[in-house]
Amino acid sequence: MALSTSASSTTALITAFLLLLRLSSALKDSGSDKLPKSDVDLLEFPLNLEYFEAEFFSWGALGGGLDTFAPNLTMGGPSPIGARKARLSPHIKDIIAQFALQEFGHLRAIQKTVPGFPRPLLNLSAESFATVMNNAFEKPLQPSFDPYANDINYLLASYVIPYVGLTGYVGANPKLKSPTSKRLVAGLLGVESGQDAVLRTLLYQRAFVKVYPYEFTVAEFTDRISSLRNKLGKKGLKDEGLIVKPVQGAEGRISGNVLAGDQDSLSFDRTPEEILRIVYGSGNENQPGGFYPKGGDGRIAKSHLRRQIRNF
Repeated sequence: MALSTSASSTTALITAFLLLLRLSSALKDSGSDKLPKSDVDLLEFPLNLEYFEAEFFSWGALGGGLDTFAPNLTMGGPSPIGARKARLSPHIKDIIAQFALQEFGHLRAIQKTVPGFPRPLLNLSAESFATVMNNAFEKPLQPSFDPYANDINYLLASYVIPYVGLTGYVGANPKLKSPTSKRLVAGLLGVESGQDAVLRTLLYQRAFVKVYPYEFTVAEFTDRISSLRNKLGKKGLKDEGLIVKPVQGAEGRISGNVLAGDQDSLSFDRTPEEILRIVYGSGNENQPGGFYPKGGDGRIAKSHLRRQIRNF
């Protein structure tokens, strides 16, 4: 009887051990190494914009980028062109420095989940931003716009790209299949939307201030930039400035627009193709340029670059 009890206990222990092994294997299979390929593509694509934000914010506030503060995150990609420290007040500098460090974390979080790719070549020169502003106003601004000149210029330059990444996360989320992917994107979107809210609030406080030495106010700049992004994206209204017609504001009742959203005040969404059209400045996902002289990286961006070569 004692032997039978001992044998039963041993059998129970072995069964429990096998169950633990199966559970461990199941958990591993649900991890990042088993993400659907479509999820990997959608998670890698935002690295293009996360690299941009990390470099622009870090250089603007700290006077150096990933090569100085987190070289392991570059994965060997080329250093950005024309980035430099901005002339910022202590308060704005502190906020932008926080953004920079947050972007370092975003890069690390994505790279821990998917293979990732090296930092693409980025053109963060004053001339690159000036081109965007000239296109937004449909004429050359005189003197040429300098994003690094002061608080207002830098905040307006910060308005140009980061919000585009936010809409990309909104667009990607319903297409993701894995809980791991959805959790990562939700975490990224939470902080990215917070950054956008801070930037828009800082600009909204200055909405009717003229951007020296131009005749246009901060609100007019944001309206022009948003209109340009809508035009380049080619998918209708997915962008709004700080001041809108009351019918376009929250519940169709207010012109102040500190946060952009649709008729139900939900964030707008964009596809990778729309994003490429905007950040390339060409209105064509197959035609690189603007902030990405050689185009973006990752399977999605590269598939469009290969299409350009085939059509050449």
